Amino acid sequence: MGNASCHNNHLGIPAGKGPHQVGCADLMVGHTVQGTFFRLYYPCQTSEASEKPDWIPCREYFNGLADFMKMSRTLSERIFNYLFGSYKIPAAWNASFKPDDKYPVVIFSHGLGAFRTLYSAICAELASQGFVVAAVEHRDESASATFYYQENNEAEQRPHAVHQNFRPISNNLEEEWMYYRALKPGELEFPLRNRQVKQRADECIRALNLLIDINAGKSVENVLQSTFDWTTLENCMDLCRIAIMGHSFGGATVIECLCKEVKFKCGIALDTWMFPLDEEIFPSVKQPIFFINSEKFQWAGNIIRMKKLDSAVIPRKMITIKGTVHQSFPDFTFLTGNWIGKILKLKGEIDPHVAMDLCNRSSLAFLQRHLLESCELLYWDENLKPHQPFVDKTQ
Repeated sequence: MGNASCHNNHLGIPAGKGPHQVGCADLMVGHTVQGTFFRLYYPCQTSEASEKPDWIPCREYFNGLADFMKMSRTLSERIFNYLFGSYKIPAAWNASFKPDDKYPVVIFSHGLGAFRTLYSAICAELASQGFVVAAVEHRDESASATFYYQENNEAEQRPHAVHQNFRPISNNLEEEWMYYRALKPGELEFPLRNRQVKQRADECIRALNLLIDINAGKSVENVLQSTFDWTTLENCMDLCRIAIMGHSFGGATVIECLCKEVKFKCGIALDTWMFPLDEEIFPSVKQPIFFINSEKFQWAGNIIRMKKLDSAVIPRKMITIKGTVHQSFPDFTFLTGNWIGKILKLKGEIDPHVAMDLCNRSSLAFLQRHLLESCELLYWDENLKPHQPFVDKTQ
């Protein structure tokens, strides 16, 4: 997709900095809207010839972003394709899995109006550090776009859309696209978002259960044509070390998941939007949580709700990365020049690479402590601001 013009050659999504090469593959199990769909990032075998997938998989995702941003599809597709169409995800598409260890697992939940590919910098970094990461694409109508399939057994079938990296395994499956659902006139927001966050948590838990089945050697049928061999993951994931992570609405999904599923041993909530959650669930959350906030998005009421999860006995930490905005966490922040990035609020005052490095290094230190049980101290930097009573520099 898109063009490779020189206007953006100096921009791009940063690759993982860990010791492992990173691969990625899509898995859809169950072709209906109730199925499970995620992109898996994982340590892979080194290969010079591997291709990298498009960051935006196809034009329908551009259309979804346009709808979410209340822009004309025709105009925005040209703009988005010009700005973002040539970018690739920093991972080898369908590369062979590297089965030399038992890797801890992270389930990642995207934000409102996003989808499974937009946090590849975070997911690829975790995979490069030795994690298996499943980036779920939610079908609760909070993604700007997603798709599933419907069966068409009629003799004359509509021709399939030709997409580079996903085609169904069966000729009688036809794409059905689901786009972001805006609030209807007069509709109260909380009932919708509360229902969605519950569905999102269920989708994350189903993704985890699917990985558990794969780890146990159970056969799974990928609805999408793929050269990736999912059997190579058998007995290669450490299912005693599982974390949930997400951004914004995905941060709220983290809290909901921790309440619903004890297999998640800890959670990392990036610039969490607390509004969708029932506060009644907070006492049921028993796992460590790490809140990583941007400087410009958060407000007092949202922080107060986060602090209701504080505990004298369960580790709960909160930091703010100075100079950041809400969009400092998705990949968009790396893909526009400075002035466009600031106009569109995709960049803060801090260099986006520095901000992402702070986020990733802090997250890894937290995961090392609570999943890997190491003695790592919480990563610290002058650009990180602690929130009492959650974080102390000496912890």
